[in-house]
Amino acid sequence: MIYRFLLSLSLIAPFLASCFPQAAPAALTPDLDVIMTQAFATVHAVATATAWSLAPAATPTASPTPLVPRTPPALPPPYQTDLLAPFVTPHQYIQDPCQYLRARWDPNNAVPGTIVLVIMFHGIQKATAQVTDPKNISSKDFKKLMNDLHEMGFTAITTQQLADFLYTNARIPQRSVVLIVDDRKYAENFNTWFRPYWEKWGWPVINGWISAFGGQDPVLAENVALEREGWVDHQAHGVVHNIPMSDNSSEEFIRGELQGSIEVFQQYYGKTPIAIIWPGGGFGVRPVRIARELGYKLGFTVNPRGPLMFNWIPQADTDDLANPYDIAEGPIGDPLMTLPRYWDTDAAAKLDDIRRLGNQAAAYAEQNKVVELEYYDIVCAPTLGPLPTAVP
Repeated sequence: MIYRFLLSLSLIAPFLASCFPQAAPAALTPDLDVIMTQAFATVHAVATATAWSLAPAATPTASPTPLVPRTPPALPPPYQTDLLAPFVTPHQYIQDPCQYLRARWDPNNAVPGTIVLVIMFHGIQKATAQVTDPKNISSKDFKKLMNDLHEMGFTAITTQQLADFLYTNARIPQRSVVLIVDDRKYAENFNTWFRPYWEKWGWPVINGWISAFGGQDPVLAENVALEREGWVDHQAHGVVHNIPMSDNSSEEFIRGELQGSIEVFQQYYGKTPIAIIWPGGGFGVRPVRIARELGYKLGFTVNPRGPLMFNWIPQADTDDLANPYDIAEGPIGDPLMTLPRYWDTDAAAKLDDIRRLGNQAAAYAEQNKVVELEYYDIVCAPTLGPLPTAVP
C-alpha cells in the first residue's frame, strides 16, 4: 500500500506543477520534494504503527524446572522366621538386588511365598513288615504322607522345574514338593508306590541313580524305560557311592564320582544330569567347585534344614559335632549346591509349619512390595528397564 501511494504521487506531480503559472511569486510555488517527503513520512509512520499493532504479543519463556534426584528407600531384610531351628538361617545366592527384584516381582513368575518341600525316600516297607531301619518308612505312613501333601495343596515337580524356579523364579505351584528316591531300585518299586500318584495327580518322582555298574546294571533297562515314560526323573548319585565326597577326597575320586555319573547318563539315559544327590550326604568346597565346573546346577544334602524359596535357602553355619553327617552348608558358600532335604519320616510332622512359613513369607513380601518396587524404579529401571507386563 505504501508503494502504491508513492507511485500515485509521482504520477500526479507533473499535473500539479502545470496548475501553477510560471510567473507566480517564488514563495507561492509548492515544493514537491517537501510534499513527497512529508507524505512518505506520514505513510511510513501509519504503516509502522499498524504493523506493531498487528504483531503477536511475545510469550515469556518459562524457566525449566530443575530435576530433583530421587533417593532410593532402604530395602527390607530377608524374611526371617522362628519356624526353623535356632542354628539355621536363610541364605541368599543372588547378591544383585536389581536382578533379584526383577525376578521376584515379574508378574509372569512364581508369586512371593512360593515354597518347595524336598523329601528323600530310602525304602518303603509293606504294612506286614516291621520297620527296623530308621531310613525306611512304612507303607501306611507313606500313603498318609502323600495324601496329606495333596490335601494341603502341594504338587510334585521335577528337578528341572526346581532349577528353573531357584535360578529365575520361574512359575511353579505355590506349594511344591520334590520326591527323591535314593539308590538303585527295581521298576516294581516305582510302579507299586509312586505310579498311582502319577496316574491320579500327575506327580513325577526323582531317582538318585548309582552308576556303579554302568551298562551291566541288571535294573538299568527297566529304569531307562521308566525315564522314557516321562515320570521318573533320574539324577546322579555317584559311582562308587558308598564313600562320601569331601575336601579330603582326591581330585581323581571326586571327578570319578561326578564325571563318571555324567558319562553313564549320557550313554544310557540320553541326558546329562543337572543334580548331584551327594552320596552319604557328604560334600565340601572342592566337590562343589568341581561339580559346578562339570555343569551341575543343584546339589542335595541329607540335612533337614527347612523348605526352599526363591533366593532363600535355610542352612547352618557351624557343624553339629554330635552328628558327623550334619555338615554345615554355610561355609561352602553355594546354597544351590547344598540344598536341604527332609527325611520322609520327619516330613509329615513338618507340613503345617511349612505351610505357615510360606504364608508368612507371602505376607511379608506384600508388606514390603511398595518399597521394593520404588527401589527398583529408581535404581534398577534405568538400566534393566521397567518390569515386564503380565502375559495372558
